[in-house]
Amino acid sequence: MKMFCAGEWQDTNQTINVTNPFDLSVIDTVPQGSQEDIARAVTVLEQGARIMKAMTAYDRSQILQKASELMLQRKDELARTISLEVGKILGESQVEAVRSAEVIRLSGEEARRMTGEMIPLEGNAGGQNKLGFTLRVPCGIVAAITPFNFPLNLVCHKVGPAIAAGNAILIKPASDTPLSALKLTEILLEAGLPAEAIACITGPGGEIGQAICTDTRIRKISFTGSYEVGTQICEMAGMKRVTMELGSNSPVVIMDDADLEKAATAITMAGYANAGQVCISAQRILTSSAIKTDFVDLLKSKVEALTTGDQLNESTKVGPMVRESDATRVEQWVNEAIDQGARLVCGGQRKGALYTPTILDETEPDMLVVKDEIFGPAVALSYFDNVNDAIAMANDTIYGLSAGIFTQDIDQAMKFARKVDSGNIHINWSSQWRADAMPYGGLKYSGTGKEGPKYAIHEMSEEKMVVMHLAD
Repeated sequence: MKMFCAGEWQDTNQTINVTNPFDLSVIDTVPQGSQEDIARAVTVLEQGARIMKAMTAYDRSQILQKASELMLQRKDELARTISLEVGKILGESQVEAVRSAEVIRLSGEEARRMTGEMIPLEGNAGGQNKLGFTLRVPCGIVAAITPFNFPLNLVCHKVGPAIAAGNAILIKPASDTPLSALKLTEILLEAGLPAEAIACITGPGGEIGQAICTDTRIRKISFTGSYEVGTQICEMAGMKRVTMELGSNSPVVIMDDADLEKAATAITMAGYANAGQVCISAQRILTSSAIKTDFVDLLKSKVEALTTGDQLNESTKVGPMVRESDATRVEQWVNEAIDQGARLVCGGQRKGALYTPTILDETEPDMLVVKDEIFGPAVALSYFDNVNDAIAMANDTIYGLSAGIFTQDIDQAMKFARKVDSGNIHINWSSQWRADAMPYGGLKYSGTGKEGPKYAIHEMSEEKMVVMHLAD
């Protein structure tokens, strides 16, 4: 595929292969963009930002509604593209394709509700005969730097609100998975988005990312990825507005009164979906000592039933990781934990980018599989004696994106909700659940700002205060 730059589809002399992580076959090639391409794209996006700002909210909503309809018509094609470039099983990709269309639709609805508020100035000293209100206006040019693991849905969570708020949008998709973003660009153009208002530049993240961060014409950056890269972006971005959706090592607490069947089923889904490459994957499974043996046996039986293989095969439940190097890293972390005293319950085998779903028992806080984000198909079990200990263990991390607790005790559940430092709290479910309309974001090193169309529009617009000084 070509990239969309400066209002047209373009090739470059150098290209990047997009490969299927299961068999390393080449799916497609994309251009290797450069800093110069970013500069050219932004020059045209400046014009696009003026066009979008002048466009009515109704017209913006109509474009997004049309795009959502086109996405649903092409959901099978989009799902197959996602599976091929990520390694995600086809069933999960089909869900992502439908959710992505929903995000674009919700963004179109929220475009019509973007508004300011009345400010009661007469309630202030000296406020007599003063009428105050705010206006929300677009930022101008928004840059979306997106990850590989949800190459369509997480792009939509940035692109939809940016357009809804009246901005021009520059997309920098992950180098491993650029095809879904390029197909979304095609759909938005077909739906009537002005060509000057969008760019999708493919290429190496370091060079292109630096150009995005240092171009003063870009007002807003929305990034999803690792804490380390997010920190670099913030350091380079200067006075730009930023939204950072970063890493996690999500805890899920299993109290002694939990529905163990429900808990084991949820963790089997949440720990291994997309081969564990989800920022809110269940990773640290904190379990009451009173139910240790029963829960481990139950979880093991469910995890061992997960088959790995070709992501396009309907019988496959866990596909390959996006790169063999990532699977190798998971293998190294698991083996290191075993050397440090953890017990391998099941899994622990690698073949290329495939890594078998793994359970590690009796893990300790200083092990990499506990303290860092493993981002692979493995969970780490450890134990506590009471809810206060569970909360302390859940909070013993630099991250705070999502957390879950299984209990029938409402007091324990609400204590957990109040005291655990996490942007998303789930009661009687695992850490991995997200409705696309909800405010989504983390605490601590898991990031800043919120996504979800309504909330992202607020992040991608600015506020002006208007004061009318009325005659007596």
